[in-house]
Amino acid sequence: MAPDHSFARELGDFLRARRGLLRPEDVGLEPGPRRKVTGLRREEIALLAGLSTDYYQRMEQGREVRPSDNVLDDLATALNLDDDERRHLFALAQAARRPQRVRRRRAPERVPKGTQQLLASMNTPAVVLGRHLDLLAWNTLAEELFGDPNQQPPEHRNMLTSLFHDPETRMRCPDWEATALQYIGMLRTSVVTDPTHPRASTLIGELSIRSADFRRLWARHEVRETVQGTKLFRHPQVGEITVEWGSYPLPGSPGPVMFVYTAEPGSPDAERLQLLASLRAARTGPHRPRQEEGARPAEGVSRPGPAA
Repeated sequence: MAPDHSFARELGDFLRARRGLLRPEDVGLEPGPRRKVTGLRREEIALLAGLSTDYYQRMEQGREVRPSDNVLDDLATALNLDDDERRHLFALAQAARRPQRVRRRRAPERVPKGTQQLLASMNTPAVVLGRHLDLLAWNTLAEELFGDPNQQPPEHRNMLTSLFHDPETRMRCPDWEATALQYIGMLRTSVVTDPTHPRASTLIGELSIRSADFRRLWARHEVRETVQGTKLFRHPQVGEITVEWGSYPLPGSPGPVMFVYTAEPGSPDAERLQLLASLRAARTGPHRPRQEEGARPAEGVSRPGPAA
């Protein structure tokens, strides 16, 4: 079977984007006069990595090149990649070296009943996301914090779609661009395992057509393997709330992931979360889990959600 050119193209795009972020002075080179590129030239990266310019150029062009791990290591050093970016480079290159795989059946993403019950029992916001950031399930405290997903059509219940196209989501997300880069980085990490997945192709294609902001940020080829962090929300009644979030994979490889949002006990943010719970209970009664009706088809019409 032939090599997988989709991975090779993605590898070339990633190298080109990382090269464009470096300046000559970042790597100990003289800028020189009349430079026509904002980042380093191909020949400069090739020199730093100990490669021929022709070989490196073929890698950026996505042509049939099978770099060794030593070559990848030298390239990662030359490009000043961090740990996440280095792992991404190796994953892309190793996938590109393998023959194309036989088209496989992609099972629908489902939320186990036990996970739904766990969501219902939690006294803090929590959601379950699919591998492409589709919102699969949520509890009512998440609904209160992020906005009600039921107010959006099913095809928009996706973290990226919501973030780029829903005005209320933007209002609730003061650090909008940082959040967008984080989600885009998560999506890239997923895409590297299956770049031709129909859901990924549909999502990226629709966002690229409809959003100049998405096109700009996607072109940066940033990758994130973050599993925890801090996030700021702006709630229309309670005000700003800073929460800590953590991610917890559900069974399956790859499978859905639960995101849980908490605040330091006794802190003003914890008090604001408690106020959210009180407001919710006053309107609707005890919180319960919510999720998409039915499973999303394996070949992927979107079942997308609010920005988590």
